[in-house]
Amino acid sequence: MQEELQKVNHFTDSVFYEIELTAKYCKMLGTQMFEDIDAGLSVDEFSTLDILSLNPEMCQRDLAKLIFKDRANTGKILDNLENMGLIERELSVKNNRPVKISKLTPKGKKKVEEIQEVLRPHTEMIKSKILNSDLKQLRSMLQEFREVLGDTLEIKI
Repeated sequence: MQEELQKVNHFTDSVFYEIELTAKYCKMLGTQMFEDIDAGLSVDEFSTLDILSLNPEMCQRDLAKLIFKDRANTGKILDNLENMGLIERELSVKNNRPVKISKLTPKGKKKVEEIQEVLRPHTEMIKSKILNSDLKQLRSMLQEFREVLGDTLEIKI
């Protein structure tokens, strides 16, 4: 990987550009799928619910890091989800500071399950076109790449 990163003459010939394009395709596909199934949520809202389903009782700052949004945008997403009755937030203390902890309501859990069930055929169809071993390797490589980038980035969320 080091050699490839050093040989690049143009940004559009780089792995960075390939990943950026792929991310844009994924975002577009997600947006289209959510419109097609009439989920009533944006991809970001569903991602937030999905993360909360896996990590119950998260504070906004920790959630912002996982969805890679600033705290203000994360707050807007949480406000929308709370207004829909999909999450509830309660005041708590973390590291001697007051924080709002978000957790799914029963309605939110049901919504996550419903959307996952509807999305499953779409994602399985895409996954079926790529070998499972290749998907595992790709995921591992992307995680490694993010770790390298994370070590060099100064992320302020």
